[in-house]
Amino acid sequence: MCGNKHIPKTRWLQALPRPVITAEMSGKENNFPPLPKFIPLKPCFYQNFSDEIPIEHQVLVKRIYRLWLFYCATLGVNLVACLAWWIGGGSGANFGLALVWLLLFSPCSYVCWFRPAYKAFRADSSFNFMAFFFIFGAQFVLTVIQAVGFSGWGACGWLAAIGFFQTSVGAAVIMLLPAIMFSMSAAMMAIVIMKVHKIYRGAGGSFQKAQTEWNTGTWRNPPSREAQYNNFSGNSLPEYPTVPSYPAGGSQWP
Repeated sequence: MCGNKHIPKTRWLQALPRPVITAEMSGKENNFPPLPKFIPLKPCFYQNFSDEIPIEHQVLVKRIYRLWLFYCATLGVNLVACLAWWIGGGSGANFGLALVWLLLFSPCSYVCWFRPAYKAFRADSSFNFMAFFFIFGAQFVLTVIQAVGFSGWGACGWLAAIGFFQTSVGAAVIMLLPAIMFSMSAAMMAIVIMKVHKIYRGAGGSFQKAQTEWNTGTWRNPPSREAQYNNFSGNSLPEYPTVPSYPAGGSQWP
């Protein structure tokens, strides 16, 4: 022979580069939030319900997204109502807090509980389900407090609106709008928690699975449905490729 050492076929086949599925290769570009072209900022997230969410869960995930939009609108209406509250003789601190809630909770609620819900249904991620339950549960409690309307919380809830009728009827009527919207938000949040929990438990989800994802690090970037499909549809090399077998007797080469 030529003196070269024989290299097992399994070894050099395993050394072949495997395709890596990335956002750049799939051609997906971030599309949320949709920003005008004249703004020198780019979207931070990729969001496509029909492409990434299983068809049986698309309606629910879209409803969670609309719930986020409704809660943001509620915070905007609450800001206007707190302004009317201030003009009618109330404290200006409520208006300042309402502005903080609008600027803080609008983006944070998207990142902290909608995105975990989106990623949980996209990749059946137990860790993201757990993150959603924890953060969304805290959001539900806060929304209930805002609906009640304790003084000094920067929220025009029921107590604040009803108690202000003796001072300014016009301002109190405006303050009733966010009280109703906060109540509707809290009710819809309770329904969403129960529905998501039912789906999660029905699919065999558990805290142990979430802990496993944390220990292995898969919670950082769980595979999407498309990536999982490509891994099992023959578009990538298997980890241990099949080696052709030769007959035991006779010459192996012509």
